[in-house]
Amino acid sequence: MTPVPQLVVHRDKELMAQAAAARLITKIVDAQAARGTASVVLTGGRNGNALLAAIAASPARDAVDWSRLDLWWGDERFVPSADPERNAVQAADELLARVPLDPARVHYMPASDGVDGADVEAAAERYAEELAKAAGPQDRGLVPAFDVLLLGVGPDTHVASLFPGHPGVRESARTVVGVRGAPKPPPTRISLTLPAIRAAREVWLLAAGEDKAEAVALALSGPGEIQAPAGGAYGTSRTLWLLDRAAAAKIPPQLYPPSSA
Repeated sequence: MTPVPQLVVHRDKELMAQAAAARLITKIVDAQAARGTASVVLTGGRNGNALLAAIAASPARDAVDWSRLDLWWGDERFVPSADPERNAVQAADELLARVPLDPARVHYMPASDGVDGADVEAAAERYAEELAKAAGPQDRGLVPAFDVLLLGVGPDTHVASLFPGHPGVRESARTVVGVRGAPKPPPTRISLTLPAIRAAREVWLLAAGEDKAEAVALALSGPGEIQAPAGGAYGTSRTLWLLDRAAAAKIPPQLYPPSSA
C-alpha cells in the first residue's frame, strides 16, 4: 500500500532548510545505529543546496559518522565533471568537501567528459549497474533501499529530471535513464526513474517559494504522474512533503493529509 503523503509546512524557506537538515541528520544517525550504515539520495537546486548548507552550519552534523554514509544522486546535468552547474559540484561546495566522507561511498553520476563521452544512454546504464551492485538480496529490485531520497519539486511538477509528458517519466523497467531535450537547460541529463525512486524507504519532496505553489497543489491533487511527476514519487514507508508557507499557499484545505513532524 502506498503511504499517505505527509505535509510539514514551515514559516519560510530558511526555517524549512534548517528543520529539514535537523530531520535528515537524525534519520542518518538512527539508520547507522540500526544497521551500521545509511544511504541518502541527494537533490540539487536551490532547496537541495540550502538543505546541505544548513547541515554544514549545524553543530549536530558531527553526530553523523560520515565514513559510513553512502551518497547517491537523483539526477545530474550531463556536462563536464568540473562544470559548476553539476549538482555534485554544488553539493561539494555546500557540504561534501567539509565532512570526512569515504570517497568510495560517494556515487557520482557520470559526466560528459567521462569514459562514455557524450553517450548519455551509456552513462545512464553505467550508473544503473552501480546501483544494482549496491543492492542487497533484501532490497526491492535493482537499487538499494535508500534510507532517504530527496527531491526538489520544480514549478512544472518535475522531480529529478523527470519532466511532465517526457519519456523518462513513463519508464517502468529501467532504474536510470538518459534525458534529452529537457525543457530547462542543460537539455541533456541523467535521472533516476520513478521505479528507482519508489524503492526508497522515505521520499522527501522539498518546495519553497510562491513559484512552487501551483506545482505543489497540482501534484497533491492526484492528476497522475505523467502530468505531474512529483505526484508519482513516494517511498515504501513514508512520503514527506517539506514546504514553506508560500509553496503551500494554494493547496485546498481538503487536500492536507495528516502531518507528522
